[in-house]
Amino acid sequence: QVQLVESGGGLVQPGGSLRLSCAASGFTFAMASMNWYRQAPGKERELVAGISWNSGAGYTTNYLLSVKGRFTISRDNAKNTVYLQMNSLKSEDTAVYYCNALVGLGKGINYWGKGTLVTVST
Repeated sequence: QVQLVESGGGLVQPGGSLRLSCAASGFTFAMASMNWYRQAPGKERELVAGISWNSGAGYTTNYLLSVKGRFTISRDNAKNTVYLQMNSLKSEDTAVYYCNALVGLGKGINYWGKGTLVTVST
């Protein structure tokens, strides 16, 4: 049974930092593409950051343009955990953040966590 459990959300002031964690179980973590999405009120869910294995290149990362240079995605395969370090947070980063795992070959299967709320406000 696949499980993705997010933690680390909360209230932070603009300019502050948070680190989100996603503990995964039930699949071969090292081979899965791990991603963070977010959904703000009234908006569609969007991909914030991803980290994937690419043969020949190792793990590669990709970021939403608006978070590049502020957010960093990383993974610890020994702990089956993916992280999202968020620095210089802005009010527009306020959203529910979801952990996503894309598992398997070809199109793969998407799994989702329940989300963790990040609120950036004074």
